[in-house]
Amino acid sequence: MSTKSLVWSVLTALVLMILNNTLYVINETEKGVLLRFGEVVNPDIKPGLHVKFPFVNNVRKFDGRVLTVDAQAERFLTQEKKALVVDSFAKFRVIDTARFYTATNGEVQRAMGLLAQRINDGLRNEVGIRTIQEVVSGERDQLMRNITLDLNKVAAAELGVEVVDVRVKKIDLPPDVSDSVYRRMNAEREKEAREHRSQGQELAEGIRAAADREVTVILSEAYRDAETIRGTGDAEATRIYAEAFGSDQEFYSFTRSLRAYQDSFQGSGDILLLKPDSDFFKYLKNPGGQR
Repeated sequence: MSTKSLVWSVLTALVLMILNNTLYVINETEKGVLLRFGEVVNPDIKPGLHVKFPFVNNVRKFDGRVLTVDAQAERFLTQEKKALVVDSFAKFRVIDTARFYTATNGEVQRAMGLLAQRINDGLRNEVGIRTIQEVVSGERDQLMRNITLDLNKVAAAELGVEVVDVRVKKIDLPPDVSDSVYRRMNAEREKEAREHRSQGQELAEGIRAAADREVTVILSEAYRDAETIRGTGDAEATRIYAEAFGSDQEFYSFTRSLRAYQDSFQGSGDILLLKPDSDFFKYLKNPGGQR
């Protein structure tokens, strides 16, 4: 490489280095402050291309969008001195770049740590004047609004940020308390279940006894009606037989003999010892019954 080319290369590098330290860009999503030997000279740089003095001015850029700080879950005491573990988060954005830089040296993580500490302080104050019922459901929205308003005043004055919103993600009982509460609730549910079972058994016994009593009544009434019908039928049959047999004595004698034959000869091993000329066989010898 010739001396001339080397000189041009060095000059080009110097020009690029100067331009790199002279020109800077602020995006639409960013905020920035212009420093001169560490002192803020322009606290609100507009988005676009800008010029600064190399080695004299310095630019610090911050995220201008809404950011989220996730506070660590903390244990707080309610008005009844009952412990609650509250997990929360907040939304914030930088509104005063000069104050933000002065308070945090432009470190977003440091700002988040300070905000998280102030969120927990606000939660401790708000939870301490409320009952568990009010914290969990009754006045939860009001609690969040109070914390947001109070924290916004402090954050704007001390850190140069605006707190957009503060929200509670989860409210739990401490593990030792939640275990005892669970055991107490379980015992109460078991007691209630036993009461329901005993009431159900009592009701079932009553229904079963009523059903048995009704069955007994129905069966007795049915038996009574059946016996009444059977007695009426037997009486009617007796009357019919009496009329039939009374009108023809020989027919009555004949049917009685047939019934006697039927009853006597039912089994194949039956033996009758009778005289051949016995009246028992008169209708077998002579259909007319004559000897």
